[in-house]
Amino acid sequence: MSRNTTRLSLGALPRAEVVKLTIAVPAELKLQLDAYAAVHSRLHGPVDAVGLIPHMLSAFIARDRGFKAALRVKQPRPIDPSA
Repeated sequence: MSRNTTRLSLGALPRAEVVKLTIAVPAELKLQLDAYAAVHSRLHGPVDAVGLIPHMLSAFIARDRGFKAALRVKQPRPIDPSA
């Protein structure tokens, strides 16, 4: 039996405190999420698209260089009225 060498950007899922959000996605994206979840499940154990979405968003934000750069921009300090 050959070893499965498929690798996904999203690895095994960690557990975390959650906050529930409701979103709407295009039908085509839902199909793609379901397909990704099926592949991910074969590699890492059962998960559905809803369980993957938070981790996909987190991975996307972690790799977004523009977002990181925007966070590094110094914010102006508030004026101290007592000074």
